Amino acid sequence: MEVAGAGVPAAVAIVACILMTILYVAILYSPTLILRLPPPSSFKTFMIRRFICAGISTVVSLIACAFILPIKRWNMSQLFSAYGIRQHHTWEVVVFPLGLTSLMYTGSFILKVLSIWSSWAERGDHRMDISFHGLKSAIQNLSNWMLSLVYNISVWRIYIVAPLTEELVFRACMISLLLCGGFKPYSVILLSPVLFSLAHLNHLLEFYMQQDTSLLRASMIVGFQLGYTVIFGSYASFLFVRTGHIAAPLVSHMFCNIMGLPAFFSRRTWLVSVGFVAGVISFVYLLFPLTSPALYNDRTDDCKCWHTYCYWT
Repeated sequence: MEVAGAGVPAAVAIVACILMTILYVAILYSPTLILRLPPPSSFKTFMIRRFICAGISTVVSLIACAFILPIKRWNMSQLFSAYGIRQHHTWEVVVFPLGLTSLMYTGSFILKVLSIWSSWAERGDHRMDISFHGLKSAIQNLSNWMLSLVYNISVWRIYIVAPLTEELVFRACMISLLLCGGFKPYSVILLSPVLFSLAHLNHLLEFYMQQDTSLLRASMIVGFQLGYTVIFGSYASFLFVRTGHIAAPLVSHMFCNIMGLPAFFSRRTWLVSVGFVAGVISFVYLLFPLTSPALYNDRTDDCKCWHTYCYWT
């Protein structure tokens, strides 16, 4: 990607990232506080409003970022490249980060397998039904389950809309700006997750008001959530900086939202803890090899940094 002149001033990059964070959260409340729309008639209507707001804030951030980045020639492929939207190495950028992330859930997988086995044992279903009727029933159950997910608005929120908009804003836009602002890659990996976690502070107020709980308990729950988002945000930023593909943190984000918190302990068996420890060790051992830029890059020039931030600064 060709750029003009020096990079973005560091202060401009920081201010832009802060404003994007504020916009991403504040716009969620604009339908009632600014537009004065009537309260939503259902939870589905409420979520659709939020989807639209999140989409608008994401588009605004992408456009604003495009104007701030010192791109010399307005070319869509170059702009997409700055955002990590690339067509090459597609299978690697999905399989390797997803496999790496799944190692943290080794204990969860073991617990799930044990739960399924216990369920079969309780029903006395020790043998699988491999008849035509059994296969047809299994396919029908699977299709009904998948269809129920399509019409479940919460599924769209947790597994699609939230990961997609958050990764585009907090990774594609903000990391590109911070790198262009002269921040070192590993400083960006530690800095951008702070803004990512602050964007979840609104959950404190919502949880406190909707669950009718004490402020202390709400603060503890949201504080734990913020800590988790900082850790995951650092990992997602690491994936984006190392691979140069937005798909890497995106698929990992979706996977983590599906799995929830990793299981590291179970009263039923010690195998869960052993699996968790083994998964963590494997994750740490493979973290750098499976995110090596050589796996995702065919560049032959002297620029080794994914987003050409060495040229920006």
